[in-house]
Amino acid sequence: MNTPAAPPRPASYDKNVALVLQGGGALGSYQAGVYEALSTSDYLPDWIAGISIGALNAAIIAGNAPERRVDRLRQFWDGITAPPLCWPPWLDDAPGTGWGDHRQAAAAAALLFGQPGFFLPRPPAEWLFGTAPTSLYDTTALKGTLEALVDFDRINAREIRFSVGAVNVRTGDFAYFDNAEIAIRPEHVMASSALPPGFPAIEIDGEHYWDGGLVSNTPLQYVLTYVPRRSRLIFQVDLFPARGPLPTTLIDAYEREKDIRYSSRTRVTTDTLRQVHDVRHNINTLWDKLPEALRATPAAQFLYAFGCVTTMDIVELIDRPREIQGYAKDYEFSRRTMEARWARGRADAEAALRASPWLAPMPPELGARTFELAEAGRTAAADPA
Repeated sequence: MNTPAAPPRPASYDKNVALVLQGGGALGSYQAGVYEALSTSDYLPDWIAGISIGALNAAIIAGNAPERRVDRLRQFWDGITAPPLCWPPWLDDAPGTGWGDHRQAAAAAALLFGQPGFFLPRPPAEWLFGTAPTSLYDTTALKGTLEALVDFDRINAREIRFSVGAVNVRTGDFAYFDNAEIAIRPEHVMASSALPPGFPAIEIDGEHYWDGGLVSNTPLQYVLTYVPRRSRLIFQVDLFPARGPLPTTLIDAYEREKDIRYSSRTRVTTDTLRQVHDVRHNINTLWDKLPEALRATPAAQFLYAFGCVTTMDIVELIDRPREIQGYAKDYEFSRRTMEARWARGRADAEAALRASPWLAPMPPELGARTFELAEAGRTAAADPA
């Protein structure tokens, strides 16, 4: 059975395209699959914003020529999911359920041995002598990985907009490192993915930064509210599903709690921003109907400052594996599971492109609308883990 092709993008649909990548550790290979589908479509992003693992994927995409991006993403994910030397080969064929399966073993291996090219446990000497560390792992290897896979000169040439979010440890303020405003270095990307207490804060220009996911796990707000605004089609990739089955074990409950905790913040942010943009849009529509006397009043002038003529289409691509993944799924870096997540991301994005619901006319009263299409692309072949 032939899969129908995605409809061509009409010239009349002239919105800029953004890709928004949230945090989620090992879950981030789903994002790589999404980008692989977009890379051969009519909707190549001109702005990529990320937080945590999304910042790492975003840097690899923005820091490479279009024809090399997918290969570089593959190099990154193959590299950091390479099994440790002590890994028994039979674990890769173990069933996907229970404490003794390959997922739990891979998560335990990450905790004990780290992941190559990403993070390593701090040696005992650091705890026994001198000043005690403020993190469990060392991420020096990540800098080398970024320098090998990312052309930061290309990012700073601004061929594509690039933004990553982090939190100032001293002040608690959220900060975005944006190549439209500053020169991006590996430290900016590492700061966005420096989740405590696992990873150390990253020093940048005298300040220290942690993972942006501590405040917001999605950079959607930054993309939607940055002035001057542009009408956009935004692909928002969510790694934690809001909906899920009722837990039947304590382990299932741990996973479900984590999904709800992270997805709820993303949903609240998305819903609020959509409503706010609807208000902006309707303020602008109403302004055109006001007589000059009303336009001149302070109240009208105040509201007019919040008006906006842009419209936004937000496509929510959500990783929804068909079976329980385990509460440790965000630090379970087995190659087998990584490939399954990648395949799900590609399948879901391809289904969204085939459906292309954003091509339907925008209702005049709306400034923004959302589309949730994750289930449409799921196939048995895309879900081997």
